[in-house]
Amino acid sequence: MSATWHDHQQSVIRPPRVSRREWLRVGGLSWLGLNELLLRGLRHEATAFGNDQTKPAGKAKRCVFIFLFGGPSHIDLWDMKPHAPENVRGIFQPIATSAAGIQLSELLPNLAQQADKLCLLRAMTHGDPVHGTACSQVITGRPHRRPGTTDTLAPDDWPSLSATVMRYGKAVGGMPSSVVLPWYLMFPSQGARIAGQSGGLMGEMHNAFLIDGDPSRADFSVPGIRLPSDVPAARLLRREGLLREVDDVRRVLNEGPRSQLIGDQYRQAFSMISGEQTAAAFDLDREPPATRERYGPHKFGQSLLLARRLVERDVSLVTINWDDETRDEKQSPFWDTHQDNFNRLKKLAPVFDRAFAAFLFDLHERGLLDDTLVVALGEFGRSPKIGQFTQNAATEKTGRDHWPHVFTALVAGGGTPRGHIFGASDRLGAYVADKPVSPADLAATMLTHLGVDPSQRYHAPLLGESFPICTGHPIRDWS
Repeated sequence: MSATWHDHQQSVIRPPRVSRREWLRVGGLSWLGLNELLLRGLRHEATAFGNDQTKPAGKAKRCVFIFLFGGPSHIDLWDMKPHAPENVRGIFQPIATSAAGIQLSELLPNLAQQADKLCLLRAMTHGDPVHGTACSQVITGRPHRRPGTTDTLAPDDWPSLSATVMRYGKAVGGMPSSVVLPWYLMFPSQGARIAGQSGGLMGEMHNAFLIDGDPSRADFSVPGIRLPSDVPAARLLRREGLLREVDDVRRVLNEGPRSQLIGDQYRQAFSMISGEQTAAAFDLDREPPATRERYGPHKFGQSLLLARRLVERDVSLVTINWDDETRDEKQSPFWDTHQDNFNRLKKLAPVFDRAFAAFLFDLHERGLLDDTLVVALGEFGRSPKIGQFTQNAATEKTGRDHWPHVFTALVAGGGTPRGHIFGASDRLGAYVADKPVSPADLAATMLTHLGVDPSQRYHAPLLGESFPICTGHPIRDWS
């Protein structure tokens, strides 16, 4: 580092009139990662940023991305094979729905009533059977750089969709453009985020606003969106001088889009913590008790209700990561049904069914579904044959193993056809029979809906190279 830069870092990034504690106490700045960014310095990221071909987002639209961690069984839920052999079709029966020609599992009676709003992508496919790197592929829209090798986050991960939208999406009304809730995916025994859940090669400064908590709890609150009790509004206004310091950073860096980004993010942070309407968006107590009950008194249901409140306020992308009480199980947590597949689905499916059906109904009733693209899927499906060993030796005779070769994404709204099936698996639900869709294609579809050009490039300071945001092709012909 040159002496000149060192002098600038001392005078601009650490203003003598504002201590690190004061920067953090302003309230909410840490959620943008800005405090960390300033303390570690901006040198290489600032000089590299000028190579980005940044294009503004188009008309503000919304997307809700529901990640069903563990990989739900497509055959037992939404791509049933009632005429397949018994060791494939399982024990559940298909039921009629509100959409002609679409059947769902008997485990999903509420969703069956909302099927006229659904488009089932029954030919999702990729080739990675390992949780971590498969999660990464679906969350980022790209195969992991080291497929099948690791479960945990790495600095050279591809950027998550949530981070990409945070970087390129449109922020409205003081709200962040991208929110993740109610946690980052991880296997608790590892204690680290699963791969692909950060800005990765773009830098963690672009991470989405994380709501880490349980919205179903009576004491649920979101830190960083209200002023601390010992910081009156007048003091916040006096901190307007901090924005002038940010402008100093911009002038010193003189790097166009990067310096603009820094100023914009600080202003967004101040806007969030000074706006009552912003704080109100996260307050579920403002919902009628009957509405909260309709979604269900559990973490997933209340997370979806919170997501509805956020899309009402034009948050571009809300990501909901599945979580439930099985998180501490080592063999089969969440939707990872290596053992006792059918009984576990009898517990999991009703929670999803109640909440997701309520969410679709709510979006439709409030006139939000036309502009809100809803996508729900896991990292893969489950093996067609019960007890079939494909990747995990812990799979028992009562379970289904990992199966990335074909699985289903539930899509609704955002101009997609309603009561529709797109693509197909074969007669055993084992491989794609028609119209394959890759995670890259699904990511490109979501980004395009949000007005983000998936073909534009970003610069990766870590590698000194530029990459397209996405390598897939958006689905345009849904016939």
